[in-house]
Amino acid sequence: MRYEAKVALRYLLSSKMQTGLLIGGVGVGVLVFCFMSALINGLTSDQIEQTVGSIPHVTIEPREQTPKVLGAADGVVVLPAILRDNTQRAQIRAWQTVLDSLHADEKVRVAVPVVASNGFIARGQAIQPVSITGVNPEQLSEVAAIGPAIIKGAADLDLNGIIIGARLARNLSIDVGQTLVIRSDRGGQRDVKVRGIFSIGIESLDERVAYMNFKAAKALLNLDNGISRIEVKLYDLDMAPALASNFAASTGLKVTSWVEKNKRLFNAIQGQRSTGSLIKFFSIVTIIIGVSSALLLTTVRRKSEIGIMRSMGMTKGFINRVFVIQGVLIGLLGAMVGASGAFGFTTLVLELAVRADGTLVFPIDPSQGAYLAGIMLATVASTVAAILPARAASRVDPLEAISQ
Repeated sequence: MRYEAKVALRYLLSSKMQTGLLIGGVGVGVLVFCFMSALINGLTSDQIEQTVGSIPHVTIEPREQTPKVLGAADGVVVLPAILRDNTQRAQIRAWQTVLDSLHADEKVRVAVPVVASNGFIARGQAIQPVSITGVNPEQLSEVAAIGPAIIKGAADLDLNGIIIGARLARNLSIDVGQTLVIRSDRGGQRDVKVRGIFSIGIESLDERVAYMNFKAAKALLNLDNGISRIEVKLYDLDMAPALASNFAASTGLKVTSWVEKNKRLFNAIQGQRSTGSLIKFFSIVTIIIGVSSALLLTTVRRKSEIGIMRSMGMTKGFINRVFVIQGVLIGLLGAMVGASGAFGFTTLVLELAVRADGTLVFPIDPSQGAYLAGIMLATVASTVAAILPARAASRVDPLEAISQ
């Protein structure tokens, strides 16, 4: 193998321009592969962070009761067995037991009990619909990062305090320290003071959600014995669908993952990943075609040399190994050059993509360039590309090659 490597290296060095072009071609293919990985992965992470970062990965709610019948005779309903009870709020009563089991699961990062309902906020004659959300003060920012998003006041959820979004505050023309009246959809009413105003950048939160103290919200919504839902954040959000199924089976409650609630976003992310994978696939195919065609030309040009080596007793396996080693060297060197260039290029693009306010024109993450995967795939592709020329070279007839 050592002698085959020397012959392969000599072949490459004897045609420096061709070898340089081959290495450059592989490098460009790897650069495209890594750049697309950094761009698609960065875009996906940004979309997930902006959307999924402020919502629970899994939501556990009470299972809805649906009307059932005892039986039917001749197509006529006899008697309703269970009627939907609209006089009481749906709630999770044994919520503390469910919460303890979630905290014991190593895949769960945090589980937050929430009391919630629709309602109204009134200031004088101004009335705005609102989603009342009651959480423990210490868990305010566990699901949505409300604390860091406070632009006025403080993240203070005392029993008489409330935190509202910037758009809701603007619609009501209200500021920190002023008093509001909050009413539930069942007629409950409470005077509260605005302790903080947040702006998280998601319209549905900034305009419709009002955060209250957990105990105050339970009293307002008449949920003394239960809660509305449990919001769960996972360490790995990709596991949300599978874990949602497990939680539903173990608790008997209605469990929904973020994928189910955001199907359009999930489909868009999958489409981006598929597009990126297609572009990366074609970059690898380009490497295979380039290396294979160049080495086939080498086979034709060096046919007489190959014939002489064969006449001197070199086996077909020896010739095969010489060309395969050339493919490995071209792929490895080109991939390393391409990966290094891709990291430098993506870093430069990241610096140029930063606006004056610190936001990005488009998200790209140099750390997610899949450089090792690019090097390995390009090396394997180049090696595979060398197999056809190697077989062609090993089939050269020594007598025919020498006589030409």
